[in-house]
Amino acid sequence: MVTHQTIGERDEILSAEDLAALRENLHEQLLFRREQLRQFATASRADDRRVRVDAAQVEVGVKLAASARMVLADVEEALSRMDSGTYGVCHLCRRTVERHRLLIVPQARYCGRCQQVREAGR
Repeated sequence: MVTHQTIGERDEILSAEDLAALRENLHEQLLFRREQLRQFATASRADDRRVRVDAAQVEVGVKLAASARMVLADVEEALSRMDSGTYGVCHLCRRTVERHRLLIVPQARYCGRCQQVREAGR
């Protein structure tokens, strides 16, 4: 069978092996973030029992927990997109998210071009 791929086109196509590795990576991130949030909750209860708590430490903990919740939500959404067959499709332009981008950031929602546009607009 002959395929007519241009140079570099292969870099944009996710193979079944890529998807399996990405799913495994996302699942590991999911478990890590859930454990991280569990530890934050445990530490928060311990902090409540202390009479003197450093306000800066509490603020850092709150921000870390918020960040972990955001990443967890992104990972859960990426796994959901995998299950629904929409994984790797840009949420804005509906083009394929670049393979190399997904291999670096498996939960990416946007192609590189749309991500740049979003970041420039902030």
